[in-house]
Amino acid sequence: MTQDLALNELVTSAKASFNLAAMPADLENAKAQFLGKAGRITELMKGLAQLPVDEKKSRGAAINLAKQAIEAALNERRQALADAELDLQLKAEALDVSLPGRQRAQGGLHPVSLTLERIEAIFGSMGFDVAQGPEIETDWFNFTALNTPEDHPARSMHDTFYVEGGTESAPNLLRTHTSPMQIRYAVQHVKKHRAAIDAGERMPEIRVIAPGRTYRVDSDATHSPMFHQCEGLWIGENVSFKDLKYVFTDFCRTFFESDDLVLRFRPSFFPFTEPSAEIDIQFQTGPLAGRWLEVAGSGQVHPNVVRNMGLDPEKYIGFAFGMGPDRLTMLRYGVNDLRLFFDGDVRFLSQFSS
Repeated sequence: MTQDLALNELVTSAKASFNLAAMPADLENAKAQFLGKAGRITELMKGLAQLPVDEKKSRGAAINLAKQAIEAALNERRQALADAELDLQLKAEALDVSLPGRQRAQGGLHPVSLTLERIEAIFGSMGFDVAQGPEIETDWFNFTALNTPEDHPARSMHDTFYVEGGTESAPNLLRTHTSPMQIRYAVQHVKKHRAAIDAGERMPEIRVIAPGRTYRVDSDATHSPMFHQCEGLWIGENVSFKDLKYVFTDFCRTFFESDDLVLRFRPSFFPFTEPSAEIDIQFQTGPLAGRWLEVAGSGQVHPNVVRNMGLDPEKYIGFAFGMGPDRLTMLRYGVNDLRLFFDGDVRFLSQFSS
């Protein structure tokens, strides 16, 4: 009975020591006093070797029960300390659910994308299709089919990004404009109506714009190695320079929402048009009032280009134009550095989200 009483007191003492432990480290120190290599339970187990066999069995069972009770008290205290630490952490990181949540700001289209959509909508109202095509082009579609001479500076590495593939005489490249899509679209259009053309019937007019990304070796405040272009083409039997002036004037006035916008067609040279003209605009009001601003190149489609479409230039005639949506975006929103559109600064881009 005396030994059992001593074991009960040992268990009570262990529980008291464990309950006094305020930190996990204190609890481990208390554990060592009772269950460690030199702990009191361990010492009792070692003393069993000196007892008779019959007494050793009963005494060992009693010590083992005391050990189990101490281990249970230890685990209980460990869990209590862990729960207390979790409560403190939850209180420190508590959320005030009465406050409004933090919502992710609604995104919007890039300003250049808004411009492209606007261009497509305006020309769509005039009956123009929208053509899309590859950004890696062949030399034939990008240059040769557009009547670009072999020695033209645009073919130089200084202006064009050449890529792997193709051959030395017919290399592949990143398209320098979207005019190749005019050729691709026209060739498919002619193939579709070849039987009617050969029979002398009237071919449905080719009326298309080709917006998209283009690439040139150039970078400054008004130029980017990657930029956007929108080329336009109208081919028929009686399409004149007068139609070009009317269509593009109507487009510009609609795009800038300015009926008093003035356009100037200034003589120029492009290998794929003859005659050719640069198109300038002049605002009558606002910060740019009175200044002439170049916005596009244009002209009657060169007979060689018409032939490369598979048509007879003696019968079919038309005009083409090419403009930079990036520049139109700069003018529309009053931005003076093209690079801002491609820096990815959300503070700048968010101004254009509706």
